Amino acid sequence: MSGPSPSPVIDVHNLSKRYGGKTVVDRLSLTVPRGHIYGFLGPNGSGKTTTIRMLCGLLTPDEGEGTCLGFDLRRDAEKIKRQVGYMTQKFSFWEDMTIHENLSFVARLFELDRPDERVEAIMNSMQLTDRASQLAGSLSGGWKQRLALAACILHEPSLLLLDEPTAGVDPKARRDFWDEIHRLADQGITVLVSTHYMEEAERCHSIVYMAYSRLIVQGTVEEVIAQSHLVTWTVEGSHLMDLMRSLEGNPAIATLAPFGTRLHISGTDEALMMKALAPYMNNETLTWSRTTPTLEDAFIHFMAQHGERGGKAA
Repeated sequence: MSGPSPSPVIDVHNLSKRYGGKTVVDRLSLTVPRGHIYGFLGPNGSGKTTTIRMLCGLLTPDEGEGTCLGFDLRRDAEKIKRQVGYMTQKFSFWEDMTIHENLSFVARLFELDRPDERVEAIMNSMQLTDRASQLAGSLSGGWKQRLALAACILHEPSLLLLDEPTAGVDPKARRDFWDEIHRLADQGITVLVSTHYMEEAERCHSIVYMAYSRLIVQGTVEEVIAQSHLVTWTVEGSHLMDLMRSLEGNPAIATLAPFGTRLHISGTDEALMMKALAPYMNNETLTWSRTTPTLEDAFIHFMAQHGERGGKAA
């Protein structure tokens, strides 16, 4: 007989945050299990970063309540922050110091015991040992990212907060980074990561999609796509942009999105959608096929559903 399920790392209810009278996060509730990777997606200004900072005790919510790592978000913010590793989008370490000097300084900031041993261990784990004496400012984007992650996990946090960590790095470095994130999650570390890349979202255990200060949908990739209730067709052939213009504004069509040499056409009412597409399906220059909606199809649909409400959140 299995024991009770472990307590969630994050369990919050109705969190809200306002700046200057403007609500940037509106009544958000979320539960995150231990060792899971949660991807936060949404348009710029949707409230992703503000949400993640509240969840980790870095910002105090104006309303709502909850716990992170078993600590109360309001009363125990300092205790939470000691167990969080925070990697910002912009490289925020000292470029005129070496890799070893940067990590040693971070070890002193956290007042870690055995600082030299810890620094050597993390450099070895992150394959930084051969570059220990290299100035941080001379590193490529991928190696800067590796250094930043090493600094984030040096104090052995239980929770990682990653704010668009792979922006500006090449695909190989991005893949290596995600392999490392999954290794850390397998060790029991919980990860909250904001990203604009669909392929990165698909590597998360669960996705949280935000738009205009609200949580719109959450779940696994499959659950999020299912919640869109989309029926999707792809069409290949000539003059696809003419076809796209012909279908724009048709109430039966929820989304139209070019993907390379194909056009994805989606709707939520299959009968109405087929009626709208029927005049074009006999065109011999076009090849039609029913397909499974992609995550990007779903997100384009959610964006169209909720529309611009004006203003932007952080």
